[in-house]
Amino acid sequence: MTATEVPAIAGAHLFEPTPHADERGFFCRTFDADVVRSVGLDPDAFVQDSLSRSVRGVLRGLHLRSGAGEAKLVRCSYGRVFDVVVDLRPHSPTYRNRAFFELSDQTQATLYVPAGCAHGFQALTGTADVSYRIDRPHDPAEDVTIAFDDPELAIPWPLPVTAMSRRDREAPLLAEALRPQGS
Repeated sequence: MTATEVPAIAGAHLFEPTPHADERGFFCRTFDADVVRSVGLDPDAFVQDSLSRSVRGVLRGLHLRSGAGEAKLVRCSYGRVFDVVVDLRPHSPTYRNRAFFELSDQTQATLYVPAGCAHGFQALTGTADVSYRIDRPHDPAEDVTIAFDDPELAIPWPLPVTAMSRRDREAPLLAEALRPQGS
């Protein structure tokens, strides 16, 4: 497994496994504490695993957490997704940068999304399963959602959106979502 820094998003990394393929299929390690540790992350910090299943065209995001934020490891275990990270950490050298990835079951690559970055994806295949490993228990009261089609972000979603949650559909633009409460 190799770890590569994502230049557009400070602190983000892409972990790419080394698959061992034969006539049966393949085997690969999708998480390696030593490799995670080698890039300065604490592998023991991750406390919750989740899984989402989406069909082609479904869009999930853009999501982040308020307060201390939430770091996550994201992997498409089945199918393919167009994955997006937006750096919303005001003091980051890559503040407001965007990075796009295709995550798939063919590569089993895992993306580390630092706390304070928004994340979203769109399913590119009939079925796409996305696994998340997050560094603190989910608290719905801290959920922040940003409009997927915000012109300021200009994310080039590859497909027409076939479905999304009401929360995602009604999400505010970035400027409004980041405005301090009471302003």
